[in-house]
Amino acid sequence: MSRTPKNMTPIGVSGLERYGPYIYEEFLPELRWPQAGKIYKEMADNDPVIGAVLYLAEMLIRGTQWTVEAASDAPEDEEAAKFLCECMHDMEMSWDNTVCEILSMLVYGFSFHEIVYKVRKGPNEHNPKYKSKYSDGRIGWRKIPIRSQSSLYQWEFDDETNEVVAFVQQAAPDWKVRRIPLSKGALFLTKSNRENPEGRSLLRNAYRPWFFKKHFEEIEGIGIERDLAGFPVLHAPETLDLWNAEDPNMVQLRAQAEEIVASVRRDSNEGILLPYGWELKLLSSPSSRSIDISATIDRYDNRIAITMLSDIILIGEKSGSFALADTKQSLLAGSLQAQVENIADEFNAHVVPALFAVNSFPGITEFPKIVPSQIQTPSLQEVSLVLRSMGLNIAGDQKLQNYLRHILSMPKLDNETFEKVYLPQAQEDSGKHDQVSTADGTRDLADASEQMLQQPDMAYTGVGGV
Repeated sequence: MSRTPKNMTPIGVSGLERYGPYIYEEFLPELRWPQAGKIYKEMADNDPVIGAVLYLAEMLIRGTQWTVEAASDAPEDEEAAKFLCECMHDMEMSWDNTVCEILSMLVYGFSFHEIVYKVRKGPNEHNPKYKSKYSDGRIGWRKIPIRSQSSLYQWEFDDETNEVVAFVQQAAPDWKVRRIPLSKGALFLTKSNRENPEGRSLLRNAYRPWFFKKHFEEIEGIGIERDLAGFPVLHAPETLDLWNAEDPNMVQLRAQAEEIVASVRRDSNEGILLPYGWELKLLSSPSSRSIDISATIDRYDNRIAITMLSDIILIGEKSGSFALADTKQSLLAGSLQAQVENIADEFNAHVVPALFAVNSFPGITEFPKIVPSQIQTPSLQEVSLVLRSMGLNIAGDQKLQNYLRHILSMPKLDNETFEKVYLPQAQEDSGKHDQVSTADGTRDLADASEQMLQQPDMAYTGVGGV
């Protein structure tokens, strides 16, 4: 006989550093919200390396195929999976664009989206609350729009459980404070750490090299503008006491002199007119040491890309090796695949159950799942090796054929063509021996395929050229 635990309430807490509705987990004040949003936005929008990495990540993830997997082969589960697939592609914003908005979590660490429902009353409805491709009266997704990270006003926590229960925003155009319960939305995080609803930005480790790179670029620009010859020094006549703060004329003259020194430029308007006794010189450093500031900036570019596992974009730019390109690409694809799976887990854990909670599907085993495809598909050589080693007969496997067609960018095989063309072929091949005739006798088809794939094997396994 099992015993019921006496106390089912948790005793400990996660240890998240927060005071009231504000989180102080970040030790740098400038990277705490809401100040962090401005910094991360500048990094993403202004830095070319970070912008290229984020664009690469978005394009790779955008190529992901999203499908729905039924809980079983039962008709009820198949119907539920069909309904979920319909909801994904029956929103005001396309599914791919919705995923792209979710990817803003890569920049900010989190992305909160409010779930807006609608009653599916057909395509002829003018009210967006009811307009749909379907007219079955069920409740589907109207849209899953983002609630901007920069609009975050505060988080609302439950005093008893210490869990976040609402996203509170203050946004344009009316700047009203709005409370959105987490039960009415979906919170996507790049990383879960001590139940922190703000996650962790992928740009966090790139902040330090970005900070130094930004300032070195400004110094380089100033140096070029000054013609890298030194800084100007203006000598006043000995009879003038420019530091006499009690003489208004001297104060004004000193201000004008400082303005002249600060405005010296090498451009189409260069030149200066000085009174008698004044002298302008460019003071150069007596040291003969030369610092290649361009190499310093390149070093920080490389560090930024490395922190985001995307230094593959710098290959050929004095960084990286083409021999390691496949490895670097696999690391990037693996990290992005984890984020895609993270997005799917949030949908399957909270968004999909909430959708079926407002609809009636009696008899289903479990809720269907949203499943993303692999970002990095295997090469044809790798597929050939696997098919040969496993001895698979793909003629009778429609799913496997469609997967191979996806890799080859070929159209999907429909049921009618499969049943008329490939299924009889598979049944016919199953009654034959896998042998081929030669002048010397017979040999297995596996041996024949091995000879045909010998060159691809060498290209795949031959690491001697690396």
